[in-house]
Amino acid sequence: MIELKDRQFLEIEKPIKDLYDQIEKLKVTQENSKTDMSDTILSLEKKILDAKKELTNNLTPWNRVQLSRHPDRPYTLNYIEKMCTNFIELHGDRNFKDDKAMVGGFAELGDKTVMIIGQQKGNNTKTRQYRNFGMANPEGYRKALRLMKLAEKFNKPIITLIDTPGAYPGLEAEERGQGEAIARNIYEMISLKVPVICVIIGEGASGGALGIGVGDKVVMMENTWYTVISPESCSSILWRSWDKKEVAAEQLRLTGTDMMKFGLVDEVIPEPLGGAHWDYEESANNLKKYLIPMINELEKTSPQKRVEDRIEKFGKMGFWEETK
Repeated sequence: MIELKDRQFLEIEKPIKDLYDQIEKLKVTQENSKTDMSDTILSLEKKILDAKKELTNNLTPWNRVQLSRHPDRPYTLNYIEKMCTNFIELHGDRNFKDDKAMVGGFAELGDKTVMIIGQQKGNNTKTRQYRNFGMANPEGYRKALRLMKLAEKFNKPIITLIDTPGAYPGLEAEERGQGEAIARNIYEMISLKVPVICVIIGEGASGGALGIGVGDKVVMMENTWYTVISPESCSSILWRSWDKKEVAAEQLRLTGTDMMKFGLVDEVIPEPLGGAHWDYEESANNLKKYLIPMINELEKTSPQKRVEDRIEKFGKMGFWEETK
């Protein structure tokens, strides 16, 4: 867990930060003057809980986008560490190189062996560059597909953890077939014979998310978003400025609640008060409580029926009218 002194706070979290600052000052005063401040500190801690509740209950779509990008938010490897044991990371696409923005390998989830794959961001400048800010190149998606096929070979369920601002848009990625790699993954994931559960744990942007986002169940953590374009990019296209990003976030209907209404995701997993960055353990446990029974349920279905259900699920998404 992140120490308080190392925590970063968003503008919307300023009331919480102010309360923590007051507690720290009281602790220093208590230490120096040997005066008992425990009652006052307890009262402030209760106010922090109330402030987190108020924040959680009054989040706008743009606020959820901000929380999904929180620098202290748990990433794929944090979830794997908290949910799984005996994680063995596998590397490389057997074609070009090992993409550090995409991680994956076998792990034990409860009493089951699963293949867990996800996009990984960094938590400081050096690791963000190392992980390419969670934006995978074609070799990342090809590595993910290789691991999925390996899981299918050994009849192991697949879990994907999605957290990306999008696939890497660089020239070299396009030269190596970024679009083809993502399209191939979508095509292959539809017909995988093992259970596949996709979880958006942070940002779920465009084809970067879809490249590992086709499964029997698609779920979102509470403070995440899932849409074809980021609010800033949408704003820059429609209004030639990023200033309308909050309006764009509202209009894109990108939250878990909206996605549920559209039938694009199956469930929204609750997060700790204030967001997943406040308690990695609780956040991971909430997800684990969903995953284990859902894998057990999906394994009861025959592979052929599972594939048919998946095709039907994705085939009926969207809105349309038929005319004679």
